[in-house]
Amino acid sequence: MIEISRANFEALVSDALDEIPEELALLIENVAVFVEDDPPPGDPELLGIYEGIPLTERGHEYGGVLPDRITIYRNPTLAICDTYGDVLDEVNITVVHEIAHHFGIDDARLHELGYG
Repeated sequence: MIEISRANFEALVSDALDEIPEELALLIENVAVFVEDDPPPGDPELLGIYEGIPLTERGHEYGGVLPDRITIYRNPTLAICDTYGDVLDEVNITVVHEIAHHFGIDDARLHELGYG
């Protein structure tokens, strides 16, 4: 396991968000991204989670709601990585994975695309 400070990990998440192609980034609506050290107690290996209403499920009545939430978990990510490069790769994959859920792409499709 590699050690990376919370601030440095947050910077990696920010960098991963900056790498999203502009045409997709412009379509991300009403989403807040957070970094937490640990996932909920019942799922200690969870690397990230999307909580909200995917764009594909938003109808004309959608509005006045709190932002969707994407959370990336630092400690489980570090636990499966041996090098800084591993962390960088895993953060990028996890960020893309959770943003894909915002666009309505399910886990099965993400696994097919190599983001599972």
